[in-house]
Amino acid sequence: MTTATFPGVSTPPIRRNRERGGLGSAGKIVVMAVAAFLTLGPVVWTLWTSLTPLDAASGEPSLGLGAYADVFTQVDMWLLVWNSALVTGLCAAGQMITAAMAGYVFAKMEFRGKGLLFGLVLATMMVPMQVTIVPVFLLIRGMGLADTLLALIIPALPTAFGTFLMRQYFLGLPHELGEAAALDGAGPFRTFFSVFAPLAAPGLAIVGILAFNYHWNEFFRPLIMLISEQNFTLPLGLVTLQGNLGTGSVATVLAGVVLSMIPALVVFVIGNKPLREGLTAGSNK
Repeated sequence: MTTATFPGVSTPPIRRNRERGGLGSAGKIVVMAVAAFLTLGPVVWTLWTSLTPLDAASGEPSLGLGAYADVFTQVDMWLLVWNSALVTGLCAAGQMITAAMAGYVFAKMEFRGKGLLFGLVLATMMVPMQVTIVPVFLLIRGMGLADTLLALIIPALPTAFGTFLMRQYFLGLPHELGEAAALDGAGPFRTFFSVFAPLAAPGLAIVGILAFNYHWNEFFRPLIMLISEQNFTLPLGLVTLQGNLGTGSVATVLAGVVLSMIPALVVFVIGNKPLREGLTAGSNK
């Protein structure tokens, strides 16, 4: 059954709402498609280029894994992965510990100057790394740790963002839990490790995953702190694939990039559920 329209008669509100809804849905699809293309396009191009290196004889691209084999022949890939895994793992674990303890103190304990001290911690987030890298390097050199992996690990153990995140998470936990533990004779450390720390596992997962992703891909600090190739991390070591003045094979460089993405992808897949639970924990309380 069709509905006739006549001059001077307006379109029914229900029909107008349907037309607006259709246009709105189409616009959302276009925006999401553009965002997906801009996000996934470089990744797809990187993967395809790494799989189609130029043939030395014909100069034409050929499908194969030759570029990945060249990565292992040009650089000590296993050493780079080990250095990155060691630095990233210790940085992530250290930040989880320091952020949890500092966040707990700022959230559950009272002491003079707590607000001022917490404000100073947050203020450090506003200072760019490029401003502090020279003083940090001088301190590391004075400690005799220059050109070592500890030069990357020790300065990265405290985290202002992680402290803020864990403080907010601990503020959402009932204060009565600590009071009940104190009545049972538990001290501050026992209350933290036995009561609050297990409940803060989703928040700790966020800190650990974000720290792993950041330090696994970190390039600037290793570039400043490290000199010896045996101490290079993966992002810094892959730069050598470019060759002199960038004359190396593009496919080989991108093959190294793809290989470096695999551990971060695995960590994201494993930690996807804890990450979502931690991000939505505040809305579920």
